[in-house]
Amino acid sequence: NSGVMSLLRPLLLDVVPTIQQTAALALGRLANYNDDLAEAVVKGDILPQLLCSLSEQNRFYKKAAAFVLRAVGKHSPQLAQAVVQCGALEMLVICLEDFDPGVKEAASWALGYIARHNSELSQAVVDAGAVPLLVLCIQEPEIALKRIAASTLSDISKHSPELAQTVVDAGAIAHLAQMILNPDAKLKRQVLSALSQIAKHSVDLAELVVEAEIFPVVLTCLKDSDEYVKKNGATLIREIAKHTPELSQLIVNAGGVAAVIDCIGSCRGTVRLPGIMMLGYVAAHSENLSMAVIVSKGIPPLCACLIEEHEDHIKAAAAWALGQVGRHTPEHARAVAVANVLPTLLAMYMDTRSSEDLQMKASIFTKKALKNILQKCTYLPALEPLLHDAPPNIMKHIVGQFSKVLPHDSKARRLFVTTGGLKKVQEIKAEPGSLLQEYINTINNCYPEEIVR
Repeated sequence: NSGVMSLLRPLLLDVVPTIQQTAALALGRLANYNDDLAEAVVKGDILPQLLCSLSEQNRFYKKAAAFVLRAVGKHSPQLAQAVVQCGALEMLVICLEDFDPGVKEAASWALGYIARHNSELSQAVVDAGAVPLLVLCIQEPEIALKRIAASTLSDISKHSPELAQTVVDAGAIAHLAQMILNPDAKLKRQVLSALSQIAKHSVDLAELVVEAEIFPVVLTCLKDSDEYVKKNGATLIREIAKHTPELSQLIVNAGGVAAVIDCIGSCRGTVRLPGIMMLGYVAAHSENLSMAVIVSKGIPPLCACLIEEHEDHIKAAAAWALGQVGRHTPEHARAVAVANVLPTLLAMYMDTRSSEDLQMKASIFTKKALKNILQKCTYLPALEPLLHDAPPNIMKHIVGQFSKVLPHDSKARRLFVTTGGLKKVQEIKAEPGSLLQEYINTINNCYPEEIVR
């Protein structure tokens, strides 16, 4: 408000180097504060002045200048675009070749903040020639530089298969994979994130990541004391598992499913989410892979997530995963039903139907999971308690299963009468001619008229 910006601008060209650096630092801190001030830096024509003599300046000025560019570019795609338009990318890429690791780090950080907004800006960073230099930076001895360079590669890779391919072509995967065992937790977080962002796009990219021999090494990350290392490790495994049954099988063979199940059991909250999703993807691919999740005792921790977690999206993910495990055959459905999941899912579904938009999604997932399991479940003791509470749209699936099993199973028929199940079926109000009414008729036809009466 006091017009400081316009006073600082001429100081960027002062003859005394320390004054130049301090002025740049002041501008960077102002721009970092919020997007209005960053906008003022752009409108005040400060960026061209900043870059004007960058190449012949000392390392302190280069660091301060890169800090200003990062502070402006981080707020929005529009501001990042303004940084690109003033020719900053070329200067930042030159700084990546600087002798001083601090300058490289500052430049890498600024490039990452520009690339993370969208694929056009990310492409501009690639076109400026940053990727091969960033791959060199992750091989430098300084941990801080490795972290930022890995993070920037992650930001570049995340938008599209083509951008991820550029990072791969520069030889990034092998160097990233070697750092999975680095003792520095923050570096591991970034490395795992970068590998996930590469693997997520396509089968080919996921296979390239796997070929770098990340299994079974990456499984140690699931036991890490750092929550984000755990989460990013599980995310990487999820992004590989989702593509094909073959990749999922490879993870199973490496002991990946058991390791993820342990991980879900040992943590709470959003750290669990990628592991839950990973189990769902693995189970979705085939009967055998789903069985691998069941045999590795994956169902109890997924049930625990339904009960312990308070956030709808985590519960919904657990419901979805259980639906994927149970949807293949009666044997799969029984394994889920025996764990007493169905009443919990039903209660969740009844609870979420009544409320806000976020829960709409949870409700859809829960309903689908219930349907998936019910349509295969022939284990009647697990279905019977649901007859008392289910709403009509779920009821038809439950009654449908009874109508499939009872005609062929005399012991189940006797039990159905003594537990009061048949009585409950008579109380159900069904539209004449509806599918539900047909199911009820099929059940009633299994018994003599007087028992039904």
